[in-house]
Amino acid sequence: MTALPTTSLAQPDTDLSWIGEVASACLEQEAMTYPKPGLVSHVDSGAHRDMDCALLFRSARTLAPYFGTLAVAGSRGAAMDRLRIIGLAAEAAMLNATSGTNTHRGAIFGLGLLCAAAGTRAAFGLKRSLGELVAERWGAAILAGPIPLHSHGTMAGRRYGAGGARLEASLGLPSVYTIALPALRTGRCLAPNDEEAARVQACMTLIAHVTDTNLLHRGGHDGLAFAQAQAQTFLATGGVGHRDWRAHATSIHLAFVERNLSPGGCADLLAMALFVDRMER
Repeated sequence: MTALPTTSLAQPDTDLSWIGEVASACLEQEAMTYPKPGLVSHVDSGAHRDMDCALLFRSARTLAPYFGTLAVAGSRGAAMDRLRIIGLAAEAAMLNATSGTNTHRGAIFGLGLLCAAAGTRAAFGLKRSLGELVAERWGAAILAGPIPLHSHGTMAGRRYGAGGARLEASLGLPSVYTIALPALRTGRCLAPNDEEAARVQACMTLIAHVTDTNLLHRGGHDGLAFAQAQAQTFLATGGVGHRDWRAHATSIHLAFVERNLSPGGCADLLAMALFVDRMER
């Protein structure tokens, strides 16, 4: 992996670098959201002993040019094999920048595909959603491609039968479009002029409804059930529309930390939803 020519692959040669900057900014917005149950934020490290918000920011900035390169590749009709090469280079650069800590591997995959789709749409003036383009152009190749045998998501998927990020991407990221985006917009209605609250609403809704393989890896079925029940209770009591929502969300966050639970897949989906929300306005 480290032998890949990461420097050259990080330099888009078409003016689509702004797409990479938007993707990087969305990762930063996700990191700056609190309280997100068990996840790293600008307040604390959640259930993670190996990372903090500064590390997530360093990772996000490192990835920006690679996301731009993926957008260029999409604009040129690249197949999944080419996107995978760029993604592996991005992962190597991330690990180098973070001294080996996996900060954004899942986001490189999902957000990277969305960047490639954004490049495709920009080049050809297409009106379809980014998720539709991901499914149409690369869905079959995603399912047919190599499986990372030792990733937490793969191991949890194998043990518990969960579909995970590959299935989600191959279907056009339905959790982004049917769960996260509507929840983000609901949050904006419940808490006008508070984008952080809207992001918390989206994160809690994702936790409540997504089979997050990171939660399965850390806590098994019991951990997933606990996480989903806590998020569902938060939503049922009014979500960010409740006057004491921050205290409630903070108590859920601390309960996740105590149980070493972290919905990393939902964090990736939140960043993807922020990207789609920005790109499809």
